Amino acid sequence: MTRPFDRHRIADIIGESIKTKQRLAAECADEIRRCGELLCATAERRSIIMFCGNGGSAADSQHLAAELVIRLRGNVNRAAIPALALSVDPSIMTAGGNDFGFEQVFARGVEAYGSPGSALVAISTSGTSSNVIRAVEQARSQGVTTIGLLGNSGGVLRGMCDASVVVPSTVTARIQESHILIGHIWCEMIEEQLFPDLF
Repeated sequence: MTRPFDRHRIADIIGESIKTKQRLAAECADEIRRCGELLCATAERRSIIMFCGNGGSAADSQHLAAELVIRLRGNVNRAAIPALALSVDPSIMTAGGNDFGFEQVFARGVEAYGSPGSALVAISTSGTSSNVIRAVEQARSQGVTTIGLLGNSGGVLRGMCDASVVVPSTVTARIQESHILIGHIWCEMIEEQLFPDLF
């Protein structure tokens, strides 16, 4: 029988999330900075930053693209930054899945929007999502910078991407919580790199 969701169990879950983020700070800060610098360089060129992932990672893709196109901080009035979540158009997703197979849906988007100097952020808690792997393969063939936002061991994607952050956890929920934190850090880095006079 599982433990009830009393205040102690809830506190334990929050504590687990805090410990994951403490490990992230201790073990991954350099990788977060390196990936952020690559994304800053992409944004400085006014090249597009693409995001892809499945399920919760698709939601994170949309969240982070919105922070760049609109703004992260409500008190900062700045120009839009080109960004796109490859999962947002159901017509493209369903046509791609029907005509080419679900494994190719993100690769097709990269083929359409990617160019040398642009970037793809590949989000996968396992590092083994086949359609995200195909997207990275397509990106590399087009000279697109590839950034992995991963978990567990990093999987296949860890070795495929130009740079990656692997959240030190095997719990999907804790990985996803850390992914959005990392994404927010990257958005802050990009805003301050592009618009230093606003800070």
